[in-house]
Amino acid sequence: MTTLTILVTGGSSASGIAVTRALGAAGHKVLTVGSDDVRIKAAASDAGYGATPLVSDLASLDSVRELAATVRALGIEGIDGVIHLVGGWRGAKGIEDQTDEDWDSMERSALTTLRNVSRVFYSQVEASPQGRFAMVSSTAAAAPTAAAASYAAAKAAAEAWTLAVADGFHRAQSGSAGKKDAPTEQGSTEQSSIEQGSTQQHSAAVIFVVKALVDPAMREAHPERRFPGFTDVEELAAAAVGLFEQPAAALNGQRILLAK
Repeated sequence: MTTLTILVTGGSSASGIAVTRALGAAGHKVLTVGSDDVRIKAAASDAGYGATPLVSDLASLDSVRELAATVRALGIEGIDGVIHLVGGWRGAKGIEDQTDEDWDSMERSALTTLRNVSRVFYSQVEASPQGRFAMVSSTAAAAPTAAAASYAAAKAAAEAWTLAVADGFHRAQSGSAGKKDAPTEQGSTEQSSIEQGSTQQHSAAVIFVVKALVDPAMREAHPERRFPGFTDVEELAAAAVGLFEQPAAALNGQRILLAK
């Protein structure tokens, strides 16, 4: 496999550590990003494989631009992939008690960070021979409940933005022929949103869909729970590595279901 430079955002989380470790083990150079210097350095050390810890407030466009400048100062000419793992959870009892504070928090973490990172690094990922952009969404985006209205709406908006990134890649690399307006689940019998026979498509934006994530610390803290339908962070990590092993034309615009 070609050695690529990959940015993992939300790198301090359990999923961030797992994804960083898996990408490093696959031979890639990983830049792992968090909002706290101490935490992200500890996470990079835990992940190993020479992961480079970087600090940025991804909800601030200026901060993300400074992050890009820092990457350039490290002598890195371009980012080949972005695995966006920033998220959060806010819930309520129903529609009436969905608070503005909860919405602001979800919009900031689930959507604004994604918008900022994709805008700043879009051209680099689009230019890469193996460019990949991925986010993690929730089954709640397609099947929202009243209690999770703010969370589901923010995730749905983030999915829409990611599909727009996929459209940008498609138009730049394969033209508009064969494009469909609606995404398909990977493995669906429907025609892919991108022409499968394209030889020009080299960048792809995808959505990993999970019910929720689980990690060893959660299992240890709650040995009585089975976590039904949850996706282990190691499974997410393997899926992230796999993105760089599959053709972009088969991936671009896909919602890849990892929920069991």
